[in-house]
Amino acid sequence: MKKLLNPFPNKAFNDVLLLFLRVAVGLLLLSHGYPKLLKLISGQPISFASIMGMGPTLSLALAMFAEFFCALFVMFGLLTRFAAIPIVFTFLVIVTLVHGADPLPQRELPYLYLIVYVIILFSGPGKYSLDYLLFRKRK
Repeated sequence: MKKLLNPFPNKAFNDVLLLFLRVAVGLLLLSHGYPKLLKLISGQPISFASIMGMGPTLSLALAMFAEFFCALFVMFGLLTRFAAIPIVFTFLVIVTLVHGADPLPQRELPYLYLIVYVIILFSGPGKYSLDYLLFRKRK
């Protein structure tokens, strides 16, 4: 119990928590990105918000890229910080442009994703990641 309440947790425990965070939030975000992927490849007419004049197809493709492919990269800890940038940008667009006029309860989930991916962006993937295996400095 004393170790659990320690105000100075050890690095190994933080790495396990980052792994859990990356995988858990990545799986949740995939549940949003996968339907967008299916919608893009279905050949059906696309009805999606046209963001910044890009048109619905390009807007959907960019959102799908962030919510599916970038989420996979973050989950595996591969190019984690680079992969988190499109996700953060996507959720900034969602909370400001797409749902900016909506009441807070409708923007709550996008805000939560935004907060978590900003944390991942600045904290990095941790030791239990492909980034660590591929890019660590060898002694």
